[in-house]
Amino acid sequence: MALLTFLLFTGFVAFYATYKLRRDKLNTKDGYFLGGRSLTGVVIAGSLLLTNISTEHLVGMNGSAYRNGAIIVAWEVTSALALVIAALYFAPRYLKMGLTTIPEFLEKRFDGLTRTLVALLLIISFVATLLPIVLYTGALNIEAIFDISELLNVTTSEGIWITILVVGSIGAVYAIFGGLKMVAYTDTINGFGLLVAGLLVPILALLAIGDGNILEGMSTVFKHSPEKFNVISHESGVGEGARSAILPFEVLFTGLMVNQIYFWTMHQSIIQRVLGAVNLKEAQKGLLFTGLLKILVPLVIVLPGLIGFYYFGESLYDNPDNVYPLLVKKVLPLWLTGFFVAVMMGAILSTFNSALNSAATVFSLDIFKKYIQKDANEKKLVVIGKSTSAILAILAIGIAPFVANAPDGLYQLLQQLNGIFFIPIASVIIAGFLFPRVTAAGAKAGLGFGLLFYVFMYYVLEVNLHFIHIWGIEFVLNIAIMHMVSALTKKEEKFIMKDAGVLNLKPWRFAKPFSFFLILFTIILYLVLGNV
Repeated sequence: MALLTFLLFTGFVAFYATYKLRRDKLNTKDGYFLGGRSLTGVVIAGSLLLTNISTEHLVGMNGSAYRNGAIIVAWEVTSALALVIAALYFAPRYLKMGLTTIPEFLEKRFDGLTRTLVALLLIISFVATLLPIVLYTGALNIEAIFDISELLNVTTSEGIWITILVVGSIGAVYAIFGGLKMVAYTDTINGFGLLVAGLLVPILALLAIGDGNILEGMSTVFKHSPEKFNVISHESGVGEGARSAILPFEVLFTGLMVNQIYFWTMHQSIIQRVLGAVNLKEAQKGLLFTGLLKILVPLVIVLPGLIGFYYFGESLYDNPDNVYPLLVKKVLPLWLTGFFVAVMMGAILSTFNSALNSAATVFSLDIFKKYIQKDANEKKLVVIGKSTSAILAILAIGIAPFVANAPDGLYQLLQQLNGIFFIPIASVIIAGFLFPRVTAAGAKAGLGFGLLFYVFMYYVLEVNLHFIHIWGIEFVLNIAIMHMVSALTKKEEKFIMKDAGVLNLKPWRFAKPFSFFLILFTIILYLVLGNV
């Protein structure tokens, strides 16, 4: 029965996406890389949610919530604030310029070398951090629920290897042959499935704990360990123990928001959906709907971890990434496990496909066409994009098993590694928009300094600062260095943002009221849960 529900849901997703794409032209640049600039708000929101939420969240964040409490919720709810900034400030400017990639803006604002350096960093960050961790956490989850190793009569590590290979190969096929629109359509269905299946886990658990009464079950879990529900950590991000702290509250005011702004307003795999919008109105709808979902998503990726502590106590503290798979196995009936694993597979594929498609887009348009074959036509660029996806998928599959046994959990590892790339790139893009005096030389100096500063401070000197505080310090220093170098270099012609005339730029009339609601909701959430 489990296998049947798995095949039925997976088959439906593949059939629906293929049917919707039957008349699309996937041999053009916009058709393959931007979904023909035809994505609507609901599709964008569904795709953004699934691109962001994958098994590194379901496994990693629930594992962190189990061990450290609800403080991890900050990664999610503060996303809503960044999505408001994306909708009101960045989306109108990106769409006005008719961009296909974020590095393309850097060439318009600075120069071609800045564009190339950022493009290379983006590709490296996809292959070295995001793709392997997504594959490994996905394989870990599927192995724990389905006992792949037992079915195939192999060791657990071999079962995880096989799962990584199969999932990675399927994901590569989706990304290579369907382009962005295939990814977006499959994301939308899987996004709905993820919310349904993800909510079923805590609902069924609370019903079981409360003898059929979900509120009684919630009350029992809360009374068992009320301190786990507080979203404000009292750990210090400075001094002894700061490096091992999970998420001190003060980081919300240093580097966390810089990271959130980068991810939701500048990260290629996220913004590519916005660049593929049919108009500004739908882009803003998609971003703000995602903001609402991100506030609600902790019910799926934090609450189960807290319920896991009720069930398992401290017995899994040494390996918290096993908590979510074990909870799923405990509360889901057998006939639902197939559907659940299909949704998990969809979440893995979504993030994996999106990163592959974005990396292929950046390589094809920002590196291949610029340096290798300047006269390449659109069909050639699509072929190069498909080849790039295949090569990167192979590399990610090969790296994935080596991310196991992260001491602070896989989600924390992902964030620590992301800091190497995110903050330097964010500082350069923000300078490009907000600081007209920063020159191309200043941008490159800030980019280089940022990369070296974080690696040196966190991995070489091992300073007693939380890594997110280092992000905040790095960002401020990057901006200062960009200004200092720019003051010593030749002044450049003032950048003028030209309208490419590609899309209708009329904003959504509810964009500002909806944004105000998201900001207010986030503040109230912290006021209520911060005083538990």
